[in-house]
Amino acid sequence: MRIAFHTLGCKVNQYETEAMKEQFKAAGCTIVGEEDAANVYVINTCTVTNLADRKSRQYIRRMKKKCPDAVVAVTGCYAQVKPDEVAALKEVDIVAGTGEKHNILSYVQQFIEDRQRRRHIIDYDSLTSYDDKGIITSMESRTRAYIKIQEGCDRFCAYCLIPFARGHVRSRDPEEIVAEATALISQGFKEIILTGINTALYGTEESFGYPLQPDERAEGMTGIEIIIKRINDLEGEFRIRLSSLEPTVINAEYVRRLMKYERLCPHLHLSVQSGSDHVLELMNRRYDRSEYLEIVKVLKEYDPLYGITTDIICGFPGEREEDFADSLDIIDKVKFCKVHAFKYSKREGTAAALMSGQISGEVKARRMERLMEAGERASAEFMESCRGAAREVLFEEVCEAGCGQDCSEADGNASLLTGYTDNYIKVYAKGTSGDLNSIKRVKLLEKYKDGMKGEIE
Repeated sequence: MRIAFHTLGCKVNQYETEAMKEQFKAAGCTIVGEEDAANVYVINTCTVTNLADRKSRQYIRRMKKKCPDAVVAVTGCYAQVKPDEVAALKEVDIVAGTGEKHNILSYVQQFIEDRQRRRHIIDYDSLTSYDDKGIITSMESRTRAYIKIQEGCDRFCAYCLIPFARGHVRSRDPEEIVAEATALISQGFKEIILTGINTALYGTEESFGYPLQPDERAEGMTGIEIIIKRINDLEGEFRIRLSSLEPTVINAEYVRRLMKYERLCPHLHLSVQSGSDHVLELMNRRYDRSEYLEIVKVLKEYDPLYGITTDIICGFPGEREEDFADSLDIIDKVKFCKVHAFKYSKREGTAAALMSGQISGEVKARRMERLMEAGERASAEFMESCRGAAREVLFEEVCEAGCGQDCSEADGNASLLTGYTDNYIKVYAKGTSGDLNSIKRVKLLEKYKDGMKGEIE
């Protein structure tokens, strides 16, 4: 069978798609591109916004039109939260919830055997425990590898459906995580990225009872620090990156504890969502502006060029002009290296959907435009502050003709390589094929395309 996967949304979804791919490969299936003709299409959906839902439906219809006899299996958060809506799509054959992804192969095989229409599998009990289905040893990228360490969230931010789609907090066994990291490092991956639905919640549930090592117990280690420490102690040339940490869970003191691990990249995705205390309270974010800025202060004291990326929502119900101005101000103060800007998307079933003070589409669009402009300025200013600095870059690929960038910089035996610094700046530098999948010290010269031009030292 030829199997195509289409993944929307977060890094956890990307990781889980890789896990599904490994199962299909082991069964003798051929994985093809998401736009290629296939016997089976597996859509791993997101439901953070209405746009994500719409993108899922568009892909389903497009591929069923291309291959009318193909089996279409839909899983992920959209399928979990709105199974009846997904099942009502005439193009869909299988609907499976977020806790059933590891069973997609058997569901597809069974469907092909009996051609049972509208197979509908939503097991809510599967969202109460971490069901580990083996270790991933390969990924589409050959340089950076994601490891899922945690599932679920119990923060219940007012705008978010994720706790309903992903269930309670469940942490993965530390030994399984370290075994997966060891396997990926042995396969040549140079960056291990720890990800989860809310990684800061790792090990915080009452049922978490995995034994600590003596030194971990003596130092009073808790949560994600345990995982960072154990992977940091592994042998090999690699670095560790956290996909995100939530200020709803961690504070400045906890972040300070993480600074001692030398393999940990000086970059964090630290989601702020709003710069206004008024809006943060409405969002049920459980921290205020000053607490967020205290974490930023700790990071910048450790490394003035520490890379901080973030998410900010504009147009949340009750957001006043002065609240929006606070969001613009926090962008200017922090100098984020990347701002992911979103217009508030009303999601049925969340507390925010019932709030008064809903913002008009026109106002949200205007604020979104200003938010994006502020984010771009902050990114440019952050890169300018890095000019002349030498940072470690993991080179991932050759910038090929047709990639959408001007690759005329390549000459002779040298190619224009791309990769990311430890503090998460995309870098373009001349190098050879021997520099790929290796960490090099690079001097950052100037802003260039969507990142910076560099020179390998």
